[in-house]
Amino acid sequence: MLRWLVKREIVEALPTTCGQGGNGMAYAIGPGARRIAQHPELLPYGQPHNGLEIITHRCIYVPTRNFLEEAGCPECRREVGVPLFDSLEVWWPGETDNFTCPECGHEDDINGFLFLQPCGFSNLGFIFNGWMDAGLRPAFVEEFGERLGFAVRQVRVDDPA
Repeated sequence: MLRWLVKREIVEALPTTCGQGGNGMAYAIGPGARRIAQHPELLPYGQPHNGLEIITHRCIYVPTRNFLEEAGCPECRREVGVPLFDSLEVWWPGETDNFTCPECGHEDDINGFLFLQPCGFSNLGFIFNGWMDAGLRPAFVEEFGERLGFAVRQVRVDDPA
């Protein structure tokens, strides 16, 4: 994925200290990012945190503002947010990737359940630091997922103040 993003000049090839997590290393924003942003004028060019961080360990990605913790079962369509989010204590250490609906017994990968707000649970994440206000074009998100071979979601996580 990184090679593809670099080839399209969306990010630079070598990491620098433009990240926010862990060791602060990330792949800096490139000139091609303008082509994939909904509002390119809002991209974080010149900002200290503007790079792509690639996360390769189990993480939970949820919105940082007004997250409702609501989820629905894709089978019975009932609200299961409270038990689903309570089950993350089992999901987090890798004991399971699945959740079973307490209402109808339907079992599926936790990402197969319905969420009112985009969120994700994964061993792989791509954090575009400072890019949230610019937004990613839906066509790019779709192409990114196709290239990756997995469904992807754009989760709004605001920069820490």
